[in-house]
Amino acid sequence: MIELTLGQVAAVTRGTLGRADPTVRVTGSVEFDSRRVTPGGLFVAFAGEHEDGHDHAAAAIDAGAVAAVVTRRVAVPHVLVGDGLAAMAALATEVARHLSATVIGITGSSGKTSTKDLVAALLERIGPTIAPPGSFNNELGHPYTVLRADTSTRFLVLETSARGIGHVRALTRIAPPRIGVVLNVGSAHLGEFGSREAIATAKAELVEALPAATDGGVAVLNADDPLVAGMANRTRARVVTVGESAGADVRAASGPAR
Repeated sequence: MIELTLGQVAAVTRGTLGRADPTVRVTGSVEFDSRRVTPGGLFVAFAGEHEDGHDHAAAAIDAGAVAAVVTRRVAVPHVLVGDGLAAMAALATEVARHLSATVIGITGSSGKTSTKDLVAALLERIGPTIAPPGSFNNELGHPYTVLRADTSTRFLVLETSARGIGHVRALTRIAPPRIGVVLNVGSAHLGEFGSREAIATAKAELVEALPAATDGGVAVLNADDPLVAGMANRTRARVVTVGESAGADVRAASGPAR
């Protein structure tokens, strides 16, 4: 993560310091699992269904965290905030402002995680790359991934999911992408969205967030999915289509066995 003082963390998250020195710097990672805390890191406590992270704040400090971000006061150095997820998003947004990395967003009804892994594996050959572990693609996993980036990061690959209209848009505001990839529009979430057209509207929020082509924005769209291909008129970015369709800019085709 980009180094911040606890005073800056409190300001960014609109929190209040407790038992903490505002000049102390966060030099390690931001974690919500106390077992993964590293020296100089920051622990974010969430109250879950079976576990309450606040009960592990002291253990996180003992493991080297400089403070815990909490929603109720604890007896260790902390930043008291109103909402833990909002605090994570605010911190990630601040960190993203200081990155020079190319941000790549990937969405779709299926295949996001495997595509993210393939893209990250290729980009790692070019320069330092950060991508989410597993399928960390929601309002917790997305900012968590952004917070793993620092000034040496050249590529930040982010997987974005949606359970409703506006979810992808909210994630893109944390770390605005320059390249957006839309894989497909399926029917797995029809119960939440009501129609494939509504799912397409949610997925299109990724390409709508891209900068104009003149500013380097690129939208990569699946030419074989009409709902995805139709997103070309919803972005100012340069559109590159991929697929098996004859009209795709980049085509996948089978050749003779060798």
